[in-house]
This record gives sequence, structure tokens and C-alpha cells, in this order.
Amino acid sequence: MKIAIINGPNLNLLGKREPGIYGSASFESFFDQLQQSHPHILFSYFQSNIEGDLVDELQRKGFEWDGIVMNPGAYTHTSVAIGDAVAAIKTPVIEVHISNVHAREDFRKISHVSAKCRGTISGLGLYGYELAVLALSLNKD
Repeated sequence: MKIAIINGPNLNLLGKREPGIYGSASFESFFDQLQQSHPHILFSYFQSNIEGDLVDELQRKGFEWDGIVMNPGAYTHTSVAIGDAVAAIKTPVIEVHISNVHAREDFRKISHVSAKCRGTISGLGLYGYELAVLALSLNKD
């Protein structure tokens, strides 16, 4: 099984950025643990602060990979293009947010991506990525 993880803007700063909201672990250290926990899955990891790069990566992975776990970051609330890219591909996407976006500012309650995804996990920290991987690996249809 092949699962791509795609992270949006500012997620390269995990472990440094607002640790009270996003935790103190870097994504890279979490990703290493995730790979070790699921040796039967081939993972790829991509992060960009640029909207078009995220769309390109969705298109690259979206017709050949088995699943995508995506945290669009702030683009969740602004990017029709990312939502359209998720809708255009055949690979199932699970949207993940580290913080509970519904318990934060009102603008974070709007998503241009969620309705296009198989599901959304929010507010469980980095563990949300683990749950998304489990959901994709158990529900391959």
C-alpha cells in the first residue's frame, strides 16, 4: 500500500510554531515513527507553503497512490483550488488538522476541502495522521 502525506503552509514549523496549539514534536520525527509503526506501507511526505505546489502534488499522487492524508493548513479556509484538486483525483483523501479548528476562530470553521474528502480528523494532534493512515489501510474501497 502507498500512502502520501501532504502538508500545507507553516507545517514545516511544527515543534517550533505555537507549541501550545501544535505540540513540541517536529513532523519529521513523527513521520519517522509513523514509518516504523507501519513497515508494510510505503509513505511519501511532501510539504509546501505554496498553494500551486500542493495542487501539483495532489495531481501527481492522486491517480496512482492508494491514499492521501492531507493537512492543507490555512489553505483549508481559502483554497477552492485545493478543494477542486481533491475532487478531481481518484485516490481517497483524508483531511487532518492538528488543532480542533471548530474550537478556534470563526474563519477556521470554513473548509473548501472537507466536503471533497473521504473524511476529516481534527483536534487530536499528530495522532490524527495515524488514525487517517489506519482508516485508509483498513478501508481500501
